[in-house]
Amino acid sequence: MKPQTLILLGLTALAPQTHASSPDAWAAHDKAVLASCLKASSLKDAEPVGTAAQFDDRVGYTALLLQGQYPQKHMKGASGTELCLYRKKTKTAYVTEWDSIRPTDSAR
Repeated sequence: MKPQTLILLGLTALAPQTHASSPDAWAAHDKAVLASCLKASSLKDAEPVGTAAQFDDRVGYTALLLQGQYPQKHMKGASGTELCLYRKKTKTAYVTEWDSIRPTDSAR
């Protein structure tokens, strides 16, 4: 083998490896995110708003916005919004209320 070939092989071995996920793997991830976020949600009839935001693996989270109704009687079925952060490493969803993302009635 030529020395240039050996050097090229050595450099290739040292280069960072990137692993592209298959469409099936992404679909399974999206399904897991949705299921975990819906389970963690406190909203009644919660549904995703749009698609999940996929953060870089260095961040380690996927974000999903949910909308539904507050289940408490005193809320009288008011609409609510939650932001769900799904931690890829632990496959755990964390939800927080995020009604401030929606415009107020006076701003419409």
